[in-house]
Amino acid sequence: MSDQPSTPPPSPEPRQSSSNELADVRSRNVELSRRAEDLSRQNARLVDALRRSREAIDGLRASLERDGDFPLTHAVVLARHEAITDRTRAIPGAAAAGVDILHAGRTVRTSISPLLDDAHVVPGADVLVNESLIVVAVLGRRETGTVMTVADTLGADKIVVSTRTGERLVVRAATELARRGVRAGELVVVDPKTDMALSTVTVDSGTSGLQLAEVPQTTYQMIGGLDQQITQVRDAIELPFIHREKFAAYGLEAPRGVLLYGPPGTGKTMIAQAVAHALSEQTGSSAYFLNVKGPELLDKFVGETERHIRLIFDQARDQAAAGHPVVVFFDEMDALFRTRGTGVSSDVETTIVPQLLAEIDGVEKLSNVLVIGATNRADMLDPAVLRPGRLDVKVRIERPDRAATLDILQRYLNEDTPIARTELTQYVDAAAAATHLCEVVAHEIFDADAPLFECLDTDGQPHYIGRAQLISGAVVKAIVDRAKRAAIKREINGGETGLDAGPLRSAVQDEFTHSGHMPTQGSPDEWARILGLNTPTRTRIVSVRRLENGEENGEETEPAGDQ
Repeated sequence: MSDQPSTPPPSPEPRQSSSNELADVRSRNVELSRRAEDLSRQNARLVDALRRSREAIDGLRASLERDGDFPLTHAVVLARHEAITDRTRAIPGAAAAGVDILHAGRTVRTSISPLLDDAHVVPGADVLVNESLIVVAVLGRRETGTVMTVADTLGADKIVVSTRTGERLVVRAATELARRGVRAGELVVVDPKTDMALSTVTVDSGTSGLQLAEVPQTTYQMIGGLDQQITQVRDAIELPFIHREKFAAYGLEAPRGVLLYGPPGTGKTMIAQAVAHALSEQTGSSAYFLNVKGPELLDKFVGETERHIRLIFDQARDQAAAGHPVVVFFDEMDALFRTRGTGVSSDVETTIVPQLLAEIDGVEKLSNVLVIGATNRADMLDPAVLRPGRLDVKVRIERPDRAATLDILQRYLNEDTPIARTELTQYVDAAAAATHLCEVVAHEIFDADAPLFECLDTDGQPHYIGRAQLISGAVVKAIVDRAKRAAIKREINGGETGLDAGPLRSAVQDEFTHSGHMPTQGSPDEWARILGLNTPTRTRIVSVRRLENGEENGEETEPAGDQ
């Protein structure tokens, strides 16, 4: 047997290491099992706490929802307040954020329901509160109250308003109104219970119907029989606006005002509209036309008429500041600005006239604004209104003569008018036939003119008034319209189609027989003055007698007394 080397016995170290690792794994497993049990018990406690919390929240929600049970009462939000952090100013219970409301005539500080989005709870809002006076609903903004005029602003949330009696009050502005901002002269709705301005209004301002509107599309070409007056107006008004540099070089300013005066119905209003239209075309910017009917401004409350005049010129200045030419047209100007001291039962003109004068040439410069006045009685206007520097240009609009009447007729009676076949067969075309019909009307007015009225003056001298002394552009249009209606009625009844001389002759007769040229029963002299029927000797008219075909008709108007 050979000698073999002996195999050494295995080392005990690897076996010992495996035992240690197994012990560590078992130990960690025990620890993890213990921690898992702890987490499971903790999770069970959390689930139970969450369940109890959910039940508590549901109970609180149900309790809060019961806050909205009827009955509920209305209140108005006055202000919102943040929490008071200065402990010296409030005890902890009263330091929380809240809202001031007006409820049942008293101011109450309360809270807002947590279920309500408090972003809508703003000053001026109408809200509902429960029996605990907690705000539970927002209804929106109040819309009713007293209309007052803004006199001034005090910061962002307070404004000074003026009542109709002239009293001034400081009120708070609702959130939306404070965010928008207001200007002096605007009208606001004020809740007298809360002394809060809720919103602005654009109606019932005392100048309703007088708001600025774009100028009417009336051109000079649409006006007939007033070529001379139109030229005078255009030279006085348009040239300074179109050639500003040349007038500035000579030290001349544009006229501030124009007075159009004359008998009724002669085209004064149309000229004013055409002026605004022409200024818009010539200057290249949109013009504005403010139509002021004199009697509409009168108000029984002291100072209201003056306020209306101020508002009118404030609106005009706003548009003029934006570069727009503005025409302020006072129709029936004698109703507002008559001579001071001539009122029979009122002295309202003593304050209205100075207000107009202050607006036209007062301390606040009036530029790019043209004042046009129209009246039938220029003799009644206060002299201060008529002096140079105010109503600089004065244009008398006369009654049309024969040529002017034909010019006016051609605006309403031309080749576009349906003309009867019996008329067309006598002329080469419709234009010639229309010209003939215009001549027929002119003949009836001027050539076949018989006296309509006999007027006696203080000297007993008679003065006779015929159709030619009563004609105007408005009367011419009324004659043509009357004839057209008669032609339409004839056509409907199966007669001839179109207009001929017959209805026109009848229309002239009917217009002067049934029109409103009859003298008033109060004062024949006033009637003659309004119609511009001055006698050659300028004596007073004491009686008017209507004639028919040169004969007395038995209708006579005697004076009611000394005027």
